[in-house]
This record gives sequence, structure tokens and C-alpha cells, in this order.
Amino acid sequence: MGELGREDGLDELLRMVQRGASPADVLDWLGRRTATAVAWVCPGDRIEAATDGFPHEAVEVLGEQLERLADGRLGAATARHGDLEVHLEACGRQAPRPVLVTVGAAGRSREAAALVSRAGGLLRLLGEARRADHSARGYEEKARALRFAVLTALMTGDVTLARRMTHRDVPPLLDAPRVRVHLLHCPPADRDRLASAFQDASGYHGAGLMVHCPAFLDHLICPIAEREGDGEGSGGPDDRLAGVLRRLVCENRDYALGVSRPHPIAATAAAYGEAVNALAVARNSPERLAVYHGSPSLLPLLPRPAALSWARAHVEPLLGEAKITQDVTRLAVTFPRSAVARLLGISRTTVTAHCGRAERALRADLGDVRVRAALDLALALDALPPEPGAEAAAPGAPSLAHLLSSEPAVDWATGFLEPLDEAAHRDLHTTLRTWVCHNTDAQRAAEALSVSRNTVRARLRTAERLLNRDLLTTGSGLHDIVHALIATDHRAHSRDRSGHCAPWSRGGSAP
Repeated sequence: MGELGREDGLDELLRMVQRGASPADVLDWLGRRTATAVAWVCPGDRIEAATDGFPHEAVEVLGEQLERLADGRLGAATARHGDLEVHLEACGRQAPRPVLVTVGAAGRSREAAALVSRAGGLLRLLGEARRADHSARGYEEKARALRFAVLTALMTGDVTLARRMTHRDVPPLLDAPRVRVHLLHCPPADRDRLASAFQDASGYHGAGLMVHCPAFLDHLICPIAEREGDGEGSGGPDDRLAGVLRRLVCENRDYALGVSRPHPIAATAAAYGEAVNALAVARNSPERLAVYHGSPSLLPLLPRPAALSWARAHVEPLLGEAKITQDVTRLAVTFPRSAVARLLGISRTTVTAHCGRAERALRADLGDVRVRAALDLALALDALPPEPGAEAAAPGAPSLAHLLSSEPAVDWATGFLEPLDEAAHRDLHTTLRTWVCHNTDAQRAAEALSVSRNTVRARLRTAERLLNRDLLTTGSGLHDIVHALIATDHRAHSRDRSGHCAPWSRGGSAP
């Protein structure tokens, strides 16, 4: 072994640690500098790392001395192992302590001994940092799980349950009367970094939350409290998080942000739905940011007693199935089955099996977009309370076509589809109708229209922007399209002016 420069050796060691060296890297470096075999022994005589050729039997022979070093009765010891000299040095003050063991053929110089001591101290610090990092990751995972649980409760409208989950450390969001949902599209690998970077000491994000979407791995769901006194269109999130999200979109070309209108906090699910549709618009706009400005919902415009009668008759067969089948089906009418599997933590095969049970009960094909649209509307209507003082519906449920032929529904549909009728977008209405008629199969629609598949998808992206509806990512806005097309064309078994079938017809009437 050549002459060692103690300070030079320490500087080299520090630089190596700063570059992210592992304990094994440090031991290899130390072994080369001191011409010894080196091991890092944790309490319980467990060798955590060692250089190649280290005589492991030496640790077994010196078990008693290792125990005395670990519990603080000794600070260092030297022993013989055959022709080799073994040095043991405990590191740290708090028992049980790890021990650095060096084995060599000759005695150590003072410089080598000093370097071994410094290396042992650094190894101990690396171990503590690793344990702290492991603890921090555990905390992050628990905080992330709690944030998801809180959001899940809010999505069901149960604000009280969300508050109970947080015990005494209630996030400011849950004290807010209104909320906007910001939906950030970003690379999946960025979600952990962003949620951690803007997390506060309580595990939340100021007056908002950043929650990993389990269904779509490139989405961060961010409900943010709305300031008291802000108007419907004033846009007053009560936290810097909204500004942070907007800045992230400005600075990263592969980010996009959809923002809902303000909603009562118990209506977080409705705000999320708006954010999904706004995100579809944002991803098709140069600014990559959009606030929802869509048309009002169809639900309150339908004649309530008749609509409830139809909805209850429509969903009644499903209510006889197991709750898990009902839950899967409610999600599967909107989300892809792979996304439903991730949402519920089950396999895609299990999702398919439950959908099969629902199809047999409903005697319908959930693979048909028109069937899913009708069931989604029926489930939403069935969840509404009856209007106070409303008369009971007459026996015999009406058809969906009858409901959608009411004057308010037709007015809604006409206004909703109006942007597609402008001269600059004259192909969009026909493309959208043909796409729905062919069960949202872009290739089949392209063949029917004698255009390319890419042309169909480009037109659909334009329709997303004009209608403020998501059609291609989650498809959550597709059901409004189906209902609007039905409402503006009552001629069952007929063809529209372009020669393509009405959106509900497959040789039968509307559902």
C-alpha cells in the first residue's frame, strides 16, 4: 500500500458519496485504498455489504466481540484470524451500533486507521439517510392513500366521511363551501415528483389536494377550494396551487390542464366530470389550458316523473345483481374496462365477468355506445330525488326516444350541437353521427365517409373543442352526443340527409 494522504482520501470519499455512492461502493473504495477486505456488519451479525474475497467466517468466529461492540461495551477491537489481522470498529453512539470490519495481512498505518474511521462514520450516515428516506417514502405512501380516500369520499358526495377520515387534521379544502377541480395531464413519471414537491407538512397541498388518478396514469386530480364571495365566473381558487398548475403548463409542452366551474364541495364528482371535458379541449388548444364552459346538463330538462319512471324500469334488472356487479357496471358505462380494473383494484378479467352478468340481467350489449349512454342516463336519473309535490308517474314507463322528443330536450340538443353546423365545420356533424352509428369505430366511420381514419380523428378532436366534451380520452362526453343526436332526429328506422343511419338505429327503435 502506498502512502496515504488522509485529507485527500477523505475529499475523494466525500465526492464519491455526493455522487450517490452506495455502501458497497464505499467499501470497495476503502478496500482498494487500505489493501484490506472490508465488511459492514449490522446488529445481529448480519453482513449488509462486503468486498469480494472477504472471509465471512471471521464474523462468525468474532461473534462475541461483535456483540460487545454493537451494544456499546467496546469501541474498537483487534483480533487474529489465521495469518490475517482483523480490526473491528463500532460506528455511532446509539446502540445497537453497526461495525466496520477490515481484514488484512499486515498492521494498518495511522493514515489508514483514520480513513477507516471516517469511512465508517459516512457509512453510518448513509444508513441513517437510507432509513430516513424509507420512512419518508412510507409517509408519502400513507399521505397519498389518505388523499385518495378523501377524494373518493368527496366524489360520492359524503363530505362528513371525508372529514372523519382526516380526524383532527382536517385539510382546508373540506371547510370550503365550493370547489373547482383542476385536472392536470402530465407524464406518469412526473406525478410523484409534483405531489411531493408541493405537499405541505400535513400531507395535503394547502387549500387543495393533488391525487393520483388510478384509472388514467397521466392524470393528477386537483380539487382546490374556492374563495368566499367569488362569483361563478370570477375564478378565485383560494390557494397558490392553481397558479402552480398553470405555470407548469406554461413551462412544459407535454402538460395540459382542464378546470371545472365552481361547485358545492358535495358535488365534486360533477366538477370532476367538467374538468375531464375541459382537459379534452385543453389538449386540442395552443394554450393547453381550458376552463369548462359547456352547455347545461340534460337531466333537469327532462320531464321528471316520466324520466324517473323510465329510469327505474331501465335499471331495475341490474339492482337484483350483487353490489360489486352494480359498482363495476356504473363505472364501465363511462370508463374503459382497464381503467375500471385499476379504479377498483381488481383484474380486467373480473371486470369483464361482472359486465357479462350485467348484460345478461339487462339483456343488452354494453359494448354498444348507445346502450351505455342510455344506461348512464338511467343511473343518473335514478339517483335523483323526486321533486317535492310531484305527482306519481302514470303506470307504464315511456321510452327514451319519447323523453328526448320533449321540447326542452330538443332545445337543449339543438343548442348543444349548434357549433357543428357552422359553415367552417360543415363536415363535423356528419362525421360525428357516422362515428356514433358505427359504434365509435373510427376505421369503419372513415370507410363509410370515404376519408382516412386520421381525418375522422382530427374532426373528432375539433368537435371536442367546439362542444366542450371529451370524446377520445375517457369518452365521458360521448353520452351527451348520443342523446343530442337522438333528440334532434326522431325518425326511427330512418336515415339522415347524408345517407347515414340515425345514431340509435340498428334495425330497431331508440332504447
